[in-house]
Amino acid sequence: MRDLLPPAVAVAVAGPDDWSGPLHAAEAACIGDRAVDSRRRDFTAGRVCARRAMAALGLPPVAVPAAPDRSPVWPAGTVGTITHTHGYCAAAVARSDEIRAVGMDAEQHRELSAGVRRLICLPDEHEQIARLPTGVSWPAVIFSAKETVYKVWHPVVGSWLDFHDALVRLDPDTGTFTARISPARVTDASVDDPPALITGRFAVEADLVRTAAVLTIR
Repeated sequence: MRDLLPPAVAVAVAGPDDWSGPLHAAEAACIGDRAVDSRRRDFTAGRVCARRAMAALGLPPVAVPAAPDRSPVWPAGTVGTITHTHGYCAAAVARSDEIRAVGMDAEQHRELSAGVRRLICLPDEHEQIARLPTGVSWPAVIFSAKETVYKVWHPVVGSWLDFHDALVRLDPDTGTFTARISPARVTDASVDDPPALITGRFAVEADLVRTAAVLTIR
């Protein structure tokens, strides 16, 4: 993810030992004793990476528990994001006086069923996909971009976004995307200056799609 985020954001990607690394008591309490092994491994790797990213910013490696909606609770003065998919996990952290919000997502690079594509993509996005180069699962890229957009939106606004609440445009030549949030969702936001347009970057490998975006402090 380092290639997709600005220098102000510290990034850590899980290595082989991070999936079973130690957890703080406050973190372990968030998953309990009944969590399946895959959930426990993903959660653990995310928190280990989060503390490594915090350390890169010169911050103490404190606990990162989970809110009731399972989103990470970052220490005061920081913003961050965690993503995991099969065999891959990463965390990113920044100081909140430099970055307003950061989001990132990783997904398996695979074809999506027609039903899933309809759930994720707006008609304009279906038309865009038909014009893009072949050999890439562009619906998977749009899905990942919208997951990233939500991770940027939610900490700032505090509300949910549906997949159809953001219109994503991809630029394969530059590896960038823009997401325009539904005007109705922006108008209904309960905070000042909600993000109406979120820009980010994406990368597609043989088996992995990665996306990331930040909101900077104005």
